[in-house]
Amino acid sequence: MSQKHPVIAVTGSSGAGTSTVKNSFEHILRREKLKAVIVEGDSFHRYDREAMKKAVADSEKDGGRPISHFGPEANEFEKLETLFKEYGESGSGQTRLYLHNEEEAAPWNQKPGTFTPWSSIEPGSDLLFYEGLHGGVKSDTADVAKYVDLLVGVVPIVNLEWIQKIFRDTNARGYSAEAVTHTILRRMHDYVHYITPQFSRTHINFQRVPTVDTSNPFIAREIPTLDESMVVIRFRYPENVDFSNLLTMIHDSFMSRLNTIVVPGGKMGMAIELILTPLLTDIVAKSRA
Repeated sequence: MSQKHPVIAVTGSSGAGTSTVKNSFEHILRREKLKAVIVEGDSFHRYDREAMKKAVADSEKDGGRPISHFGPEANEFEKLETLFKEYGESGSGQTRLYLHNEEEAAPWNQKPGTFTPWSSIEPGSDLLFYEGLHGGVKSDTADVAKYVDLLVGVVPIVNLEWIQKIFRDTNARGYSAEAVTHTILRRMHDYVHYITPQFSRTHINFQRVPTVDTSNPFIAREIPTLDESMVVIRFRYPENVDFSNLLTMIHDSFMSRLNTIVVPGGKMGMAIELILTPLLTDIVAKSRA
């Protein structure tokens, strides 16, 4: 699909490498002088921080299936679908911000963990850039993926994802290992049904695979670095990809399948810019034409 106003979505769990992708996109946007509307997935959660704690506790009462930020009960999938559709058609739509911490909340005179009011997108942007959990999600009531021009998945193998979750929540947020393990288990139903299916809808997937032993993520003492990883990049439409150029440009890369190239983890940012710059500029050029 090529809309008058392109929608670009990077979907993947936080800590998966989405920040590397976001930084690479920012480089591309700055270099190509493109004005983007930035949308964070957290802003389409259904509950603020305090309400979410209560909603989770209520859902677990009497042995019920718990809700999580991965699933439809805790998110506004329909509003996200509407935003992508409206933006694609007219370059407008309603967005808001989720205020994660004191620094983000201070200018709004609000508490951290709350949302800003909904507001209209200013006219004159070249594209919408979404980064979050649900850029390609489908549910019984919404099909967000339908309105995305370029869908990019960023996903570590699941053991690495768990290591990152455990390490971040125990060290930065002060949770016990048992509490984090409970959260992982609580979210598993939604992870299987709403997160992983997105990576079959992506145009390009970047999957980070560690080259160190992560066989028991629940006892890992540190997160494998990018240099201790390889990145597996899979293309839905390999016939449009100049693999020989990528292999020449990215040292120590190789093809593992006809639609897949593998690059050293430390070259992930470079690979993203080499692959996505021509795609992005082509989409914007077609939208302008």
